[in-house]
Amino acid sequence: MGDKLLDSTQIINGLAVMLSFFVGYRYALKRGDAKDSSAGEGAAASSLAGSSVSMSSASEAPVSDKGYGGFNENFKMVLVVRNDLKMGKGKIAAQCGHGAVGAYQRAVARTPRLLRAWENCGCAKIAVRVESEAELMAIKKAAERQQLNTCLIRDAGRTQIEANSKTVLALGPAAAVDIDRVTGHLKLL
Repeated sequence: MGDKLLDSTQIINGLAVMLSFFVGYRYALKRGDAKDSSAGEGAAASSLAGSSVSMSSASEAPVSDKGYGGFNENFKMVLVVRNDLKMGKGKIAAQCGHGAVGAYQRAVARTPRLLRAWENCGCAKIAVRVESEAELMAIKKAAERQQLNTCLIRDAGRTQIEANSKTVLALGPAAAVDIDRVTGHLKLL
């Protein structure tokens, strides 16, 4: 084996590893598509500690679960925070956490392919700010027109701000280019 760079056993082992990877990869893709088609639309509204998550019934705008273009596509979730409420850093963090969890729960039922693609790309989350409730609601309407997954968080009013205040809007997970059409002009938090 000293004279040869690779012997036949090493070549056969390498080919076997490559073959098993591709077979497993194709099986996983087929299995994922079968699960997606058999999954129902069973998303129910949920409540998180200290906040309510706004997730309406099937009568709301449809959400698109487009397949992703490949390994080079970028996916993210954007958390739009109201800056005019003057929430403390901890309060903002808690509200963003509620938004991210709410959007994730909704995406499990409504956009599983996009959710899986986002998870495979590192689960990027970006926090941006708006200066009013009207601006937050305009972003929500624009996102729904683009058929993006949305989750609006309303505070319970137990600590810093008034009850039922709209604090955070979570968009996605979705392709970064799709989300940027709606939130690309907003400043980072």
